[in-house]
Amino acid sequence: MSARQNHTPVKPRIAVLLAAYNGVHWLEEQIESIRRQTAVDLTIYISVDPSTDGTEQWCAASAAKYSDIVLLPVSEVFGGAARNFFRLIRDVAFDGYDYVAFSDQDDIWDTDKLEHSVRMLQSHGVDAYSSNVTAFWPSGKTLLLDKAQSQVEWDYLFEAAGPGCTYLMSRKVADPLKALMLQTWERLQSVSLHDWYVYAFARSAGYKWFIDSRSTLRYRQHERNQVGANTGIKSLVSRYKSINNGWWFSQVKLIASLVGLDVHPFVLQWRALGRLQLLSLSMSALKCRRRARDKFLFFCICWINAAMWQPLQCADSTITAAKK
Repeated sequence: MSARQNHTPVKPRIAVLLAAYNGVHWLEEQIESIRRQTAVDLTIYISVDPSTDGTEQWCAASAAKYSDIVLLPVSEVFGGAARNFFRLIRDVAFDGYDYVAFSDQDDIWDTDKLEHSVRMLQSHGVDAYSSNVTAFWPSGKTLLLDKAQSQVEWDYLFEAAGPGCTYLMSRKVADPLKALMLQTWERLQSVSLHDWYVYAFARSAGYKWFIDSRSTLRYRQHERNQVGANTGIKSLVSRYKSINNGWWFSQVKLIASLVGLDVHPFVLQWRALGRLQLLSLSMSALKCRRRARDKFLFFCICWINAAMWQPLQCADSTITAAKK
């Protein structure tokens, strides 16, 4: 038998970063779906936001039982998934891995999720990957969440590349991401959505990102989802409130600043968020959101907030506070 016939392909090595909080009811099913992944060599790194339901104890027992699970030391109270994921990126050494993936605590991954993600990343010649997901409810209802519309020039400043639990990054992206995070650590803590920030970093730095139309996991919906599926009138109203109270625009400005685009001519056109600036931004709706419905809503939101200019002053104060 020839040496070529004896050759065994090297499996991609992946660090899976899992942020947990009061998740003991779902962690076993999620962890097992990750450990069953095909054609990859992975390690699961878990960071637990101090919990009250035995999550730390369950994770500690699993780490003692399985060599491919590593539990990070209990740290401070994070108060949200974003800061927990930032801690994982900061504290997990990426040396020895080819890729870095994110995981929620309550989903169920397709058995070939990572294998497929790596294959798509490589075949499309990109640096990072995300995909659609299938939301599911205790009632048995399911719904495909389609985030795979064509990317546009500035979408990354205004939305994520889909659920962060589908993200897979090459070291080409993960290493400079970590370096920038360490440089801006204090201000980074005011970012509410890690997946939005990571996508913004990658695209703003010129890295290529592929959003896959295939669903690669089952996205569990329950009363304790921090974000969850944005479906229905209730979700639409909630999203509008977050925009109207200044939170969304403050995050846009903060993320633009953190990735070094706060003095870019496009950002400077609307950064003050006065009436004229908002009207100007509305004219860029086609290149600020991916989905047709969201382009229309973006246009409308800019006009509505131009008419309600005073409430937007809280956005500026939020950014000012974040910089201190």
